[in-house]
Amino acid sequence: MNDLNDEYDERDGQDEQDERDVYGERDGELHDGLLEEELRQAAAILDPVPAELRRVAVDAFALHDLEARVAELTFDSLVDAIPVRGESDPPRMLTFSTDGVTVDIEVTADGMIGQLLPPGPAGIEVLSGPRAHARLTADDMGRFTGEAPPAGPFALRLRTGREVVVTEWLRA
Repeated sequence: MNDLNDEYDERDGQDEQDERDVYGERDGELHDGLLEEELRQAAAILDPVPAELRRVAVDAFALHDLEARVAELTFDSLVDAIPVRGESDPPRMLTFSTDGVTVDIEVTADGMIGQLLPPGPAGIEVLSGPRAHARLTADDMGRFTGEAPPAGPFALRLRTGREVVVTEWLRA
């Protein structure tokens, strides 16, 4: 009985090998490509990407600056801070860092204030997808303010005399 199973197992493996030899690896890749295209078409029909979302994604990609360094979010008071008792709407504190630059920001309902470290003047753009970018200026101490808080996803692009730094995108 055991010999029959061994003979079956050997034959089963041979059938798979014969099938690979007949269709080849290229046909497998072609089949995978066709399947992927069919799935892509089905998703486009059954669950299309909204036009506004597609436009925002294209605009965000167009804003991508190849020379810019990305400052990563290293502190977010919504995640990392200990809640303060009695504070109904505390400001959101954010810190972004890259090799030589740190950006501290406080976002409130009234706007945003921040500081660059090391201190120094810089041009700052508040990126917010397809909307016009708010332009801010950091003074010699690296301090800056913005009148309106960012609505929706935003990032900051900082232009110092030496470099361009872009923060990660996040929702205000």
